[in-house]
Amino acid sequence: MITKTNFKDLFIVKNKSFKDKRGYFKELARENKISKKFPFHVMSYSKKNVIRGLHIQTKDSQGKFISVIKGRIFDVAVDLRKNSKTFGKSFTCTLSENNSKSIFIPPGFAHGFQALDKENYVIYSCTKYRNEKSETTIDFNDKNLKIKWPNKKNIISKKDSRGISLLEFKKNK
Repeated sequence: MITKTNFKDLFIVKNKSFKDKRGYFKELARENKISKKFPFHVMSYSKKNVIRGLHIQTKDSQGKFISVIKGRIFDVAVDLRKNSKTFGKSFTCTLSENNSKSIFIPPGFAHGFQALDKENYVIYSCTKYRNEKSETTIDFNDKNLKIKWPNKKNIISKKDSRGISLLEFKKNK
């Protein structure tokens, strides 16, 4: 089932999950339902309180289909599309192994998340390959974004700690 959001082309997918005494089998993405092609797939593992992001590729921006296969994350997408009515606004939701939800984030959005469980495995299916030279990090804690991260104890990478503000991003665009 697909649920639209207030952001153009950003939507939530409630995946089918088949459970029995052995465990479960879960559909993650059906291209015939969401009309997207994903040539590039990656996975991340994060400990509790890790924040990854907010990342965007400024050239050849990727659409991302995000699914959690173990754990629970607070997922964030920030609209950075130049002429969008929702530019600079963020969308947040919780994705987990248990709620069987995935999110499609269209090209032009920065993406990040905070890991909420002890172990969190996240799969990203991307519409384009990664272009390391065009990666930009937006400050996850930028007050202009008004993101209410669930946990205050944050673990972030050096790269992500040097993220730029939304205003700096806007100037450079």
